[in-house]
Amino acid sequence: MLSENIQTPRPAASPDTGPEDLLLRLRQEPKLGDGIIRLRATNHPEEIRVTGIPVMCSNCGARRDWMVICDRSTIRIRCRCAHEWVEPELTRADYEAMIDVGGRSHPSLEAGAQAMGYDGSLAGTYFTEPRPV
Repeated sequence: MLSENIQTPRPAASPDTGPEDLLLRLRQEPKLGDGIIRLRATNHPEEIRVTGIPVMCSNCGARRDWMVICDRSTIRIRCRCAHEWVEPELTRADYEAMIDVGGRSHPSLEAGAQAMGYDGSLAGTYFTEPRPV
């Protein structure tokens, strides 16, 4: 379970920041996978805390087991009940911190949601992590 705020603080721009500094900051931001920015998603079985407050689905009340979707710089969270919303406090860097190595590709977000069980068919279901024996 995440116990701290997963959003990483960004340095504030100084008043004399020129266009070169802004471009440099953009180049230094994490890129997704192979450097090409596109839609990606991962599952996140634990609780997510944003500014110290646990994320909760307003539709079913779930507090963990999320599908986290990164579309360029917009982060969306999807619940097992298929309720989805934009989480403006999370950044692409936060998404990078949540993803696992590997993963599978899907032809569309809908196909990925169905394959991962976030299409509403598993609403109310929590999966546990396998524990080493």
